Amino acid sequence: MPPRFTRLESDERRAQILACARRLFSERHYGAVSLADVAREAGVTRGLLHHYFGAKRELYLEVVRSMVTPAPALLEDIPVGDGETTLSHGVDLFLDAVRANRETWLATVGAQGFGRDPEVEAVLEKARELTALRVIELVSPGVRPTAAMLAAARAYAGFAEAASVDWLQRRRLTRAQVHQLLLGTLVALVEDVVPKIEPERAVAAA
Repeated sequence: MPPRFTRLESDERRAQILACARRLFSERHYGAVSLADVAREAGVTRGLLHHYFGAKRELYLEVVRSMVTPAPALLEDIPVGDGETTLSHGVDLFLDAVRANRETWLATVGAQGFGRDPEVEAVLEKARELTALRVIELVSPGVRPTAAMLAAARAYAGFAEAASVDWLQRRRLTRAQVHQLLLGTLVALVEDVVPKIEPERAVAAA
């Protein structure tokens, strides 16, 4: 059966195609997904898919980027600077996001279908760095990130990824348990560990 077409604005159509591609790449490995599959799932022509994303390789990299790059809106509703309440809310947002996108998240952190791909690794590396910067922005507003702070935030991000897998895939933790684990570790990192490894933080100019 040919795809059913609906008229959407350019940004909406691109987002729809990307969402369909993300779902397919989460369910199958890279070689098992064709552009025809994505076009059929999204209800578009192959030509329109090429127009927005180019070849399969470019679409695949954009799918990876969309899954691992935190949205700027992530921090908008967090009560920044309110101590443990801020940290707890940030952990809740992270857990809500990974549960809502369980398959794509597990495919990303588990490297299912990604392998040791230099281009994918570059996308992941950039996303990890951006995530670390946003964690610092959340827990230390007004502070200019240093190398040690970035390293600590990157280490915590890896810890959070591992904990999410134990919750969503291995079922070793409940949501309440993983929340407490991530919150307790983050509080200790902010209040005790980071001040010891970075005693001379430069505060950004107002």
